[in-house]
Amino acid sequence: MAKTPTGKTPTGGAAGGKTPTGKNTSGRGQRDLKVKVKSARGRKLSSTRWLQRQLNDPYVKRANAEGYRGRAAYKIMELDDKYRFLVPGARIVDLGAAPGGWCQVAVKRCNVLGEKKGKNVGTILGIDLQEMEPIAGCELHQLDFMEDDADEIVKGWLGGKADVVMSDMAASSSGHKQTDHNRIIALCEAAAYFAFDVLEDGGTFVAKVLAGGAEGDLQQLLKRRFAKVANIKPPASRSDSSEKFVVATGFKGALPEDLENL
Repeated sequence: MAKTPTGKTPTGGAAGGKTPTGKNTSGRGQRDLKVKVKSARGRKLSSTRWLQRQLNDPYVKRANAEGYRGRAAYKIMELDDKYRFLVPGARIVDLGAAPGGWCQVAVKRCNVLGEKKGKNVGTILGIDLQEMEPIAGCELHQLDFMEDDADEIVKGWLGGKADVVMSDMAASSSGHKQTDHNRIIALCEAAAYFAFDVLEDGGTFVAKVLAGGAEGDLQQLLKRRFAKVANIKPPASRSDSSEKFVVATGFKGALPEDLENL
C-alpha cells in the first residue's frame, strides 16, 4: 500500500471545568467569564489566538473536567449517539489513536472493564506510530497500519476480525488547504482499504475527512462495500473547521480488487 504522511491535529487543552460565574451589578444576570491571553515576547500572534481559543473552548474545559485527553472525545460520542456502533462486546480498532480520547470513550461504551453487569465485554486496540500513555482496558500498540502485514498483525491481536475500524487521523498540515484536503482523503482511503481486510461482515468504518472537492472517489469506494454511507459534522467540530466524518455501516465484504491494495 502506498505510504501517506500521517499525524494528528492537536486536541488537548489547558485545565478547565466550568467557567466561574457571578452576578452582574447592573442587574443583567450571570454570564461566563472569558479568559484573555496576553501576547508574550517571542510568541506569535497566531499562537496567542490558538491558546485563547483553547482556554475558552467549552469542549476543552469539559474534557479536562471529565478526564478525557482532548475535545475529540466528544466528536466520537456524538457520532456514536447517532449511529450506535460502540456497543458492549464490540471489537474496536482505533487508527492513529494518540492522544487517546476516542479509545477512552470506546472503553466505556463497549464495556471493556465489565462495569455494565450482564453485558458483553469488548476489546479496544489503539494503533499509532507514537508511544501513548496507558489507558485502562485498552491495548495500545506502536504500528504503521500501512505496513504490508499490519492487517494480519491486528487480526492476531484481536483474535479475529473487528466490528469497527475508526480513525481521527489527519495528515501533517502544509498550510495549503487543497493540499491538506488531498492528503487527508488519501489517508482516509488507506484506512478504508485496511478496514476492508480487517472488518467483520456488518461492521462499521468511521473516519475524519476535510471538505474540499475530492471526496467523491472515497464515497464511491465506500458505497460499493457498505450498506449505508453518511457524512456528518458533529456539534463538537468547530464551526470554522472544514472537517467532517464519514460513517459507513453494514460492511458487505471486500471486493477482489481490494486485495491489490493490501
